[in-house]
Amino acid sequence: MLPALQTPIPGPRSLAAAAQLRRYESRNVTYMDAEFPVFWQRAEGVNVWDVDGNRFLDWTSAFGVAGLGHTNPAVRDALIAQAGALLHAMGDVHPTPLKATLCERLSALTFERWGAGAGKTILGNSGFEAVEAALKTALLHSGKPGVIAFHGAYHGLGYGALEVGGTPYFREPFRAQLAEFAALLPFPKGPAADLEKLRAGLKQALATREIGAILVEPIQGRGGEIVPPPGFLPMLRALCDEYKVLLIADEIYTGFNRTGALFACEHSGVVPDVICLGKGLTSGFPLSACLGRSDVMDAWPESNGEALHTSTFLGNPLGCAMALASLEQHSQPELAAHVRERGERVKDALRKIQAQHVVDIRGEGLLVGLELDLDGARTNDLVKRALRDGLILLQSGPLGNVLAFTPPFAISDEEIAFTMGRIRGYLASV
Repeated sequence: MLPALQTPIPGPRSLAAAAQLRRYESRNVTYMDAEFPVFWQRAEGVNVWDVDGNRFLDWTSAFGVAGLGHTNPAVRDALIAQAGALLHAMGDVHPTPLKATLCERLSALTFERWGAGAGKTILGNSGFEAVEAALKTALLHSGKPGVIAFHGAYHGLGYGALEVGGTPYFREPFRAQLAEFAALLPFPKGPAADLEKLRAGLKQALATREIGAILVEPIQGRGGEIVPPPGFLPMLRALCDEYKVLLIADEIYTGFNRTGALFACEHSGVVPDVICLGKGLTSGFPLSACLGRSDVMDAWPESNGEALHTSTFLGNPLGCAMALASLEQHSQPELAAHVRERGERVKDALRKIQAQHVVDIRGEGLLVGLELDLDGARTNDLVKRALRDGLILLQSGPLGNVLAFTPPFAISDEEIAFTMGRIRGYLASV
């Protein structure tokens, strides 16, 4: 459905909630000004309703989580059924059988499906926890602390994830507390990227530092929807094999059909040693997974009753039930084809805008970026104008000058046309 606004943006209830939040939440968390934010009340499919009754078209999938649609009926029903039986278990002491079933299902959809044998999982809550579990795995496996990561990368904001993050905005305020075990190299952008120059930099780092892993997003999401050249991941795989280090794929954003493949590494035919998953895993519950080949994950010692890496809510039964319901849908092969078709429709509509200020249109599946020659503040003005028209958009890229389009997979032709018509108008008036 197209947006339907009943009150000014933001309306009186959103304003009241914003005032309450400003008083009681750390001021660094929620962005607020005269026009931001609106407060969500409910959501269904591709639509969100705020507390003032306004209906919005969500082009973000709520940070890439709701690819299967907001309040997906099968996922909702699984949550309700599980909530009636058990809300919480003791994940690393007395868990629910759902945890075992989810780990088995993840193995089947990844390493077993790729012909690499069984996979083993460490469950977490947030995406950055999966990344940090992968970093610990790499150290235990190789004994080498160093990790190669890439500029523009976003792996979360825990201290370990910050160390391998390639966005200075998040790293610099806390640099004094970082261990500095990461080597950051350029992420190649587009088919004309100089992979030979990057290969030389990688080989130098691998030869001169104690490197145990290379950590990479197969396609950068928050870094600006950057698609590397086709040879990039195969090059990383070959170097990891040559130097006996792990290839870790951060697919927290790109996983579960977001890019038109169940996992983005599949576009290159590359099998990582470890894969980090989250966001679309549950379609709406904080659950993540660090999943690796069995021989890699067996670098962890067997538990003696006190796990080296765990958390109170590990394998929460609500999240596991929602994940299994989500995976049932994600495993249907026609879904990836549908996402590819929808993604091409979005990019075609963007190309037809033919407006000034457009630098690049890129992406895979329904992870699409529109790079503009505007600064971050002016791009933010476009996001605010879109909100007043009932469109929820996000900026991305190091300069904040990329409009990101990551909608639920059910986005319709009418909704695409409506949105692109509005964007054409915004750009014409800049």
